[in-house]
Amino acid sequence: MPRDAIPTLDRRTVLGGVASAGVASIAGCSLLESGDDGPSREIGDERARSLAEEFAPTIYFDRNEEWFPTDPRSYESDRDGETVVSGFDAFEGYVHTDGEPPDPAVFYHAIEYEDSPLAVVQYWLYSAFDQFTTNFHWHDWELLQVFVDTDTGEPQLYVASSHSRSVPNNEFLDPERRPRILSELGSHSSGLSINEDEQHFQRFPLGADIADVTNSVIEGLEDVATVPFAYGLPRDEGLALPYVVPELDGAPVYEHDRLPSVEASDLVSGALTVRSFDDLQSPPGDLPHRETGLRFEHQGRESDDADVAYDLRPSADLEHIEAFTGPQLSFEFAIPDFAEDAIADHITTTGVPWNGQRYDDPASDISESRHRQALSDRYDAIGAPSEVDQVIARVTNAVSAEEAPDGEGLATIDPSLEAFALFESDPEAVPTFRGIVALQDVPSGEHTLTINGAGVAPHSESVTVPGGGETTIAGADGEIPLVARENATKLEVDADGTDADLTALAVEDDFAGRIYDAPLSGPDAVYVHRGGAFTTEVRDADDEVGAFRVNPDREARIRIDRPDTGTRPLARYVADVAEETRAQVSALDDGGGEPGGGSENAVTGLATALGAVAEAADRAAEHAAAGDRSAAKSRLDTVTTRLELVRTRLSEARDDLPPAVTRAVDRRLEQTSQRSEQARQAEKL
Repeated sequence: MPRDAIPTLDRRTVLGGVASAGVASIAGCSLLESGDDGPSREIGDERARSLAEEFAPTIYFDRNEEWFPTDPRSYESDRDGETVVSGFDAFEGYVHTDGEPPDPAVFYHAIEYEDSPLAVVQYWLYSAFDQFTTNFHWHDWELLQVFVDTDTGEPQLYVASSHSRSVPNNEFLDPERRPRILSELGSHSSGLSINEDEQHFQRFPLGADIADVTNSVIEGLEDVATVPFAYGLPRDEGLALPYVVPELDGAPVYEHDRLPSVEASDLVSGALTVRSFDDLQSPPGDLPHRETGLRFEHQGRESDDADVAYDLRPSADLEHIEAFTGPQLSFEFAIPDFAEDAIADHITTTGVPWNGQRYDDPASDISESRHRQALSDRYDAIGAPSEVDQVIARVTNAVSAEEAPDGEGLATIDPSLEAFALFESDPEAVPTFRGIVALQDVPSGEHTLTINGAGVAPHSESVTVPGGGETTIAGADGEIPLVARENATKLEVDADGTDADLTALAVEDDFAGRIYDAPLSGPDAVYVHRGGAFTTEVRDADDEVGAFRVNPDREARIRIDRPDTGTRPLARYVADVAEETRAQVSALDDGGGEPGGGSENAVTGLATALGAVAEAADRAAEHAAAGDRSAAKSRLDTVTTRLELVRTRLSEARDDLPPAVTRAVDRRLEQTSQRSEQARQAEKL
């Protein structure tokens, strides 16, 4: 379906035209509450049970799912007078049970806001283990919330929990049918199924059918303006997710002596699993997409299609449990560092639901600001959304450009594999959705954003979050191109000993344009595709610019020492690019290539003109190094004149050059013209 044909996502005129703030509160952390939600109280047992049965969800699981919702009381134990559930006991006990999913159960908690006709039924799903691409838990709690108007009996909003407080929930305003949940493999993140297609997640309306979320669309990123800001269900949307094996004490978790019944086959299928992201030289291309497996239905509801009947139990039965415990699990997460790659371990266990704010104030977990605003407009008990900062970007893949000469230009394409992101202020990595990084409730200040994925070189950059409810666009104009490890070159910039106070670093490819643009403080490094031809730009505190030519070819590491700003490095850059281009054109003229027929005089003239530019720019750099501003400017004026002659000669030689070479010369002319003018205007020699 063409993007420009996608209709409006909301279903009530009350939301028509409301702009999206895109803020969220995820996984029990209160992000959008204004602090003036009304008090709530628990609903009496009989009425709570009635509401819970009325809206009890149908739950669809992935064909490869291993951990289904169950009752954690089977695994509880005493620890110094406290009742706890140990991760070892839960995982071992659950796996040790043969046959059907053991004791299938969903726990409910019903509250109502005082002096308001708004009630909320919470459905808590416990799994003994969580295995995903970005994190692991010994225990896992997922939540579906149903907001109900008690005067009309109509549901107002469904909120299905996603991975963490940094990832937008899947939400639907004013649903017209009982909720269905599509549980994500391993992580159990809850996708919604509201439309006619029961077993698949549909982010966009299709034909006469509605979308499965009413989250508002993303703002601020080019080419994704029609994408609803919701996590969704990536493997159901055509994008693959590689799963990784959790480790404990340096070995796969299934080898631990406290888990004698656990085997590798008790984890996510090996067809979806990689042992190490770092060992892959390119992203895996054969990962299977989602397939529906078991369907769970409330045992009090008649259904001919259900595979498993689950029991509804009040969450109050669990509130004696003080903690869900387990040692830290880990996996490799490569973080680019100027010296060497570092390894970060993260993710331990889960919290206790009845100790979290959303247990008593469900509205604190609404992730979509306009959904909260809609409820606030309808019910005095719900406060208006507050401002929350977020960081967003779009992840792409850098590949060799077909239109460029071999090894001299890149293109960026949509990824076929989801990546994941880690913000230094948050210990939990989060997955992308449709290639989009969304990090929400981000503290103001300076941060480091790292993107990683299977078979790609990791990417890190500095991000400044101003505060005040701003949306910060990371990457180069919102885009972060990742490079397959087999094609990656590490480009290092070491400003030690440089006179200038460097503040920013950017990298541009001749064909793909700007691919890296971030603040700079001290040494920095970025992985680039060795099939590109790059302009590395630095900027200092006085807004002076420096530029340097980088052609990786087959080099695994390139280092720029003491990069400076001002006339000299810019003139030197113009000389380098002009000479590089002259050599390429001359190779065609002297038999080193196929000029395409016709007169070679025009090709010779182009090569000569480029050589003249290189000579004048080289002289300008020498005069700048000697401190002779007048002579340097005079030579740069000559560069400008000779660049005009190059344009004329290129026009004359266009029919005698391979199209790829013509395009490359065109792009380099743009860069040399820009840099020569910057050199002329620079205050610093």
